[in-house]
Amino acid sequence: MPKTTKSGGVNLTSPVTVLSGVGPAKAAAYAKAGIETLEDLLLHIPRAYENRGDIRLLSESRADGGKTAVVLTVATTPQAAKLKGRLTIVKFRAFDESGSAEIVFFNMPYLRQVFTVGSEWRFFGVVERTPIRGGMKYKISSPAYEPYTEGALPDFTAVYPLSEGLTQKNLAAHVAEALRLCGSPVDVLPDEIRRRRELCTLPFAVRNIHNPESYVALAAAKKRLIYDEFFLFSLSMSMQGKKKREGHAFSCKKQNISPLLAELPYELTGAQKRAITEIAADMKSETPMRRMLIGDVGCGKTVVAAAAMLIAVLSGRQAALMAPTEILARQHYEDLSELFGKIGIRCELLIGATTAKEKRRIYSTLSAEDPEIRTPIVIGTHALLSEGVQFSALSLVVTDEQHRFGVNQRAALTEKSKGTHLLSMSATPIPRSLALVMYGDIDISRINEMPPGRQRVDTFVVDENYRSRLIAFIKKTASEGGQVYVVCPSIEENPDRDSGEVDLYDIGDSGIYKRPPLKAAIKYADELSAALPELSVAFLHGKLKSEQKEAIMTSFECGEIDVLVSTTVIEVGVNVPNASLMIVENAERFGLSQLHQLRGRVGRGKRKSYCILVSDDGSETARKRLTVMRDNYDGFSIAEADLAARGPGDFLASNSNEIRQSGGLRFKFADLCGDASLLTSATEDAHSLLAASPTLEEYPALRESLSKLGAATNTD
Repeated sequence: MPKTTKSGGVNLTSPVTVLSGVGPAKAAAYAKAGIETLEDLLLHIPRAYENRGDIRLLSESRADGGKTAVVLTVATTPQAAKLKGRLTIVKFRAFDESGSAEIVFFNMPYLRQVFTVGSEWRFFGVVERTPIRGGMKYKISSPAYEPYTEGALPDFTAVYPLSEGLTQKNLAAHVAEALRLCGSPVDVLPDEIRRRRELCTLPFAVRNIHNPESYVALAAAKKRLIYDEFFLFSLSMSMQGKKKREGHAFSCKKQNISPLLAELPYELTGAQKRAITEIAADMKSETPMRRMLIGDVGCGKTVVAAAAMLIAVLSGRQAALMAPTEILARQHYEDLSELFGKIGIRCELLIGATTAKEKRRIYSTLSAEDPEIRTPIVIGTHALLSEGVQFSALSLVVTDEQHRFGVNQRAALTEKSKGTHLLSMSATPIPRSLALVMYGDIDISRINEMPPGRQRVDTFVVDENYRSRLIAFIKKTASEGGQVYVVCPSIEENPDRDSGEVDLYDIGDSGIYKRPPLKAAIKYADELSAALPELSVAFLHGKLKSEQKEAIMTSFECGEIDVLVSTTVIEVGVNVPNASLMIVENAERFGLSQLHQLRGRVGRGKRKSYCILVSDDGSETARKRLTVMRDNYDGFSIAEADLAARGPGDFLASNSNEIRQSGGLRFKFADLCGDASLLTSATEDAHSLLAASPTLEEYPALRESLSKLGAATNTD
C-alpha cells in the first residue's frame, strides 16, 4: 500500500504517535504488536467480526452461551460497590419490551457517570438466563456497549488481535482516525486486471475490512486484499527470478530428439510430451532456463531430462546431471549411458569412488575444446563441484531430487559455466498453489500422468493384531524372490516415552486415547532377524556414514538382503524393481505425501506389490488420513489433502529441507489451502503483466510497492 499525503503532512508512513492519545507508553504497546506506522495499523487486520446488528429482545437471547446484541433502556441509576481484593463492581438495570436485565461491570467505576436513566444503549454479551416463577431472570456481565441511535451503528464490529496495553476500543478508534487522516490509499493494481477479476477498489477493501457494511462487502474486501498479497508476491518473485537469469545462455536450437524417442520401448505420456515441449522452448532462448520438473515416483522424469540433455548435445554443448547419492548417480548412469549409447553419445560417471586416474581422464575430456574428444554428458554426485572439474561447453545442468541439495551446491555447479540452463527434478508432488509460492521465480512443469502399464501398489491399513500375519507375509514375499522394506519412525526407543513401559495419552476427536508406542528400527530389526532366521535382514538409518549407507543399499539392490529395516532415509532414491512389499510402522506419524513417497519405492518391477500401513492410533483424524492413503494413488491429490490437513508449515517440514532453510511461508491475509484459486489467478496476471511490461515503467506506484516487498520475498 503506497503512501498518500493529506494536509498537515500525515501519510501512511507517519508514526502512530500522530494519533490522538498515543503517547510513549501506548506507542510501545503498539510496537509490541508490530505496529509503528499508520500503514502498519491499517494492515493490522481483525481476527474476527461480531454481528451486533442482529438485535434481539431479551426473551429471544441466545441460550447456548453465545453473545447476543440487545437494545436496552437504562432503568436505574448505576450503583458502585467495593468488594474484597480491591474489586469494584457497578450495577444497574435496563429493559426492553420483553423484560429487564441486571447489567454488571467490574473495575470500571467511571461507568456510574456514563449510563443515565432513560438513555438507550446497544449491549453485546452473554445473556445469562435463569428461570424464575412466572418468567425469566436476565443478567449481562461486562458487555460491549454503545449509545444507540437507529441506523447509526455498524452491524459488524471488528475484533482485533491484541497485545499488552491495547484494547479493542483503542484499536477501533485509532483505525478510524488513521483512515480519516490518510484518506484513500492509491490503488496500485492495474484497473484492467481489477475489472477482469471483478475485484473491489482498494479504498473500499481497506474501509470494509475494518468496518464491514455487510457480509458481501466483507467478502469482497477479503478477496481483494488476498489477491493483492498474492499478486505483489508473485510479481516480486518473478522479477527476482528475471534478475537471477540475466546474462547470456547458449541457445540450443537443434531439437530433433526423434532418434532418442525411437529407442524407447514405450510411447511418452501426454504430460511427458508437454514437459519436453516447455523445456525445449526454454532452451531455445538465450535467457537461462530455470525450470523445475515435478512428478510422482515412476512418472518418467528421467526420460524428459534425457531429452533436454540430448538437445544440449545436438547443439554442440555439454550436459551434466547431479544426483544426491552415489548409488543413485550410478543408476542414472547405467540407464542413460545405455540409452544414449544406442544413438552414439558417450556418457561419463564422476563420483567420489571414481579412481584418481579415471578422474584425471574425465577432467581432461570435460574441459577439451575439441568436440571429438570432449565428453558430452557427465553424471555424478557433488564430485561434479570439485575444483578440478571444468567444462568447455556446459549449457545444461540437471539436478535430481533437487530438495536434497542446498541452494549453494546447485549454484556452485551452474557457476561452472555462466548462463547455463538449469533443470531441477523433484519426486515430491507439490500442490500447484504451494509450488507457485515455493518456486515463484522458477517455471514449473508437472508430470501428472503415469506411464501405461505401471501397476498399482495395493495398500492396506492394519493394526498390531495383524503382527503375526505380517511376519508370515514377509516370509512368503521373500520365499517367492521378492524383497521387503520396513520403515520405522525412529532409530531407537526413548525408554521414558515410547518403549511402552510408560503409557502416554493424547486427546483425539472422540476423547482421550492411549498413544501407541513407537516402533524403533534397531529393536525391530533384531526382532525380525530372530523371527526370520532364514532371511537376510539389514538395518539402515541416516546417522550411518555415507559409505556405509551406499554399501547397504547396493547390497539390497543386488538382492543380497531380503528385508531392509530403515528410517525414512529410503524415502527417495534408488530403483529396486525386485522390492515388492513396503511396511510402514506407526504410519500415523508420517505425512501423507511422505507415505506416498515411501509407497513409491515398491511396484517398480513386474512383481505384484503391496504397501501395509501399520497403526494403532485410535483417533478419527489418523483413521481419515490413512484412509486417504488406502483409497488414493495420485500423488498430487494426496499432496493437496496433506496440505489441507496439516497446513503449509508441517507439509513442507517433512517434504523439503530447502524450505526450512528459507524460514517457511507466511502471509498476512492469504491462506494457501483455502485461497488456491486466487493464487493461481494472481500469478497468471503477474506473469502476463511482466511479459507486457518487463520493467513496469508504466506503473510507478506498483514499482514502489514492490521495492518495499523485495527484501521480504528473497528466499536465497
